[in-house]
Amino acid sequence: MFGALTEKLQQVFSSFAGKKTLTEENIQDAIREVRLALLDADVQYGVASQFVRRVKEKALGETVAKSVTPDQQFIKIVHDELVALMGSEEASLTLAGSPTVILLCGLQGSGKTTQCAKLAAYLKKKEPKKRLLLAACDLERPAAVLQLKRLAEQIDVPLFALDDEKDPVRVAKRALTEAKTKGFDCLIVDTAGRLHLDEALMKQLEEIKREVQPHELLFVASAATGQDAVKVAKEFDERISITGTILTMLDGSARAGAALSIREVTQKPLKFEGIGEKIEDLQLFNPHSMADRILGMGDVINLVKRAEEHFDEEEGKKLEKKLRKAAFTYDDYLKQMGMVQKMGSFKSIFKMLPGFSDGADEEIEESEKEFKRTGSMILSMTPSEREERVELIPSRRKRIATGSGTSLDEVNRMVKNFKRLKQVCKAMPSMMKEMKGKENLWH
Repeated sequence: MFGALTEKLQQVFSSFAGKKTLTEENIQDAIREVRLALLDADVQYGVASQFVRRVKEKALGETVAKSVTPDQQFIKIVHDELVALMGSEEASLTLAGSPTVILLCGLQGSGKTTQCAKLAAYLKKKEPKKRLLLAACDLERPAAVLQLKRLAEQIDVPLFALDDEKDPVRVAKRALTEAKTKGFDCLIVDTAGRLHLDEALMKQLEEIKREVQPHELLFVASAATGQDAVKVAKEFDERISITGTILTMLDGSARAGAALSIREVTQKPLKFEGIGEKIEDLQLFNPHSMADRILGMGDVINLVKRAEEHFDEEEGKKLEKKLRKAAFTYDDYLKQMGMVQKMGSFKSIFKMLPGFSDGADEEIEESEKEFKRTGSMILSMTPSEREERVELIPSRRKRIATGSGTSLDEVNRMVKNFKRLKQVCKAMPSMMKEMKGKENLWH
C-alpha cells in the first residue's frame, strides 16, 4: 500500500544519522524530501504543502531532549502530524434512530456494493442483537442487485429488492417502510455508482437522501483512484454532505495518497478501511495505526484488536495455569493453533509487527506450512495420545505420520520440540525466582 512512501520516508529519517541536533539546514533538506515523497504517493498538492509546513514549524520550534536523537525527534513530529492529518482519533459509527439508516455512495468501481455487505457483516459481528436489512438501490449497473443478493446470502442478512422497479428512489422509500414495519434496527442502502459526477445520478442520490434521511452517509473511495478520489469526495460532500469515508483497496499496490488527503479536504472523518477481499476484511480506520504503517512501524493497534477478538480469555487463563505447571497437552496446543489461525495468515499477522521485511516472505510461508503440518500431526493422534495418557512409541508415531501425510522424521521432530517446550515451562518458575533475586540485589 504505502511501500514506496514508507521507503522514502525512512531514507529521509536515516539522513539524520550522526547529526547531533536539528538545525534549519538539515530540517530544510528533510522537508524537501518529505514533500516529494508525499507528492509521489499521490497526496494532493495543497495537503502535502500544509503538512510539510506544519512539520517544519514544529521541528524548528522543538528542543531535542538529551535522551532522544534528532532522527527520533523528527520521526515523532512526522508521526504526530500524520495522525492529526487523518483525524487524530478513531471515528465511531452513528447507530441512532429506529431504524438507523446508512447510505453508501461513490464512483463506479470503488467497491461500493461489496462494502455494503462488508459493513453489514461488521455490524452483525459487533452488534449481534441488531437486526439488519440491506437495500439494493443500484439499478444502473447490470447485475448489481444480483451481486448484493449473493453477498447478503453469504452473510445471512436479508435483502430488500424490487425486481420490476426502475426507480431507485421508490425502492429506497419502500425499503425504509419495510425496515420500520418489520422492526429492523439498521438499514444499509446501496446506490448507483458513477463513472464521473453525472448530474442526473447526483440528483437521484439527493432524492434518495431526502426520502430515507440517513444517519450516516458514507463516501466509498478506492485508493487506486488517487487524487481524483479527493476531488470527487469534496464534490459529493458539497452536494449531499457526507458524514465520513470508507477507504477501499488499501491492500493493493496503489500509491494510496487519497488516504492522507480526503479527511483534510472534506473535514469529515475516515471511518472504515477495507483490508482485503474477504467479506470480514473491514475494520475501523485508526489514524494512529495508519501513521504507524506509513512509517514502517507495523500495526500493533489492530494486531491487539484481532487477538482480543479471537482469543478466549477464560481459555487463556486455563492455559496459563497449565503452562506454569508444564501440564499442557497436545490438545491444548491444538486449541491455541486454532485461535491463531482465526487471526489470519502468518503473513498478515507478521506484517502487523514492527520491523517486518518483505524479504522474510519465504521464511514466513515455510513457518506457516510447518504450523499446518504440526496441526495435521496432532489431528492424526487418538484422543488418549493428544492428552498424553499413552506413550508415543515408534509404531504410534509411524501411524501418525501416515495419517497426516508427513514423514516419521517430521513427527519425531514435532514430539522433540513439544517436550523441549514443556521443559522450558517447567524451569520457568525457578528462572523467574532467580531473576527476581538478582533484581533485589541491584536495588
